[in-house]
Amino acid sequence: MGTTDGLRGPEIWIRGPVTVPDPTPPPYASAATPRRFSWVATHGGAGSSTLAAVYGGHDSGRGWPGAGDPPSVLLVARTHAAGLESVLRTLEVFRRGEAPAGLDLDSVVLVADAPGRLPKPLALRVRAIESVIDVYRVPWVTEWRLGDLGGNPPRETAPLARLTGAAGGSTR
Repeated sequence: MGTTDGLRGPEIWIRGPVTVPDPTPPPYASAATPRRFSWVATHGGAGSSTLAAVYGGHDSGRGWPGAGDPPSVLLVARTHAAGLESVLRTLEVFRRGEAPAGLDLDSVVLVADAPGRLPKPLALRVRAIESVIDVYRVPWVTEWRLGDLGGNPPRETAPLARLTGAAGGSTR
């Protein structure tokens, strides 16, 4: 074996000098900033304003994000029958390609419409939605109902907090 620039290497397999990788990581390996989202309510009272206040991002209300708003969309609905039906209708708009150009449907966020477990018929609808898109669940939060949006998001929403870059892991 010969040497190339002071480094040993199998000259038969490598043509030219053997280089050592740069020890500094590439710029994309640094801490990435969280992706920004537009919260889009699929019906009135879905909770998009509350979620935008707690998790950050743009509250589009019931409209589509505008030209300067983040194009990554999180659809928001309550877990009652009308809310779940509205999500299905909006998912169909995306499936048919009828949503405004440039929007990227990321996932659905379902906000509990009451404390406790979902009745079986509603749980089955949620499973149907989960079969076609990522779904994040937000439990009933009494403090939010009372207007207290301070503190960390509920610990059950840690995956959503990671997605949006919000602080997570509270004891709520």
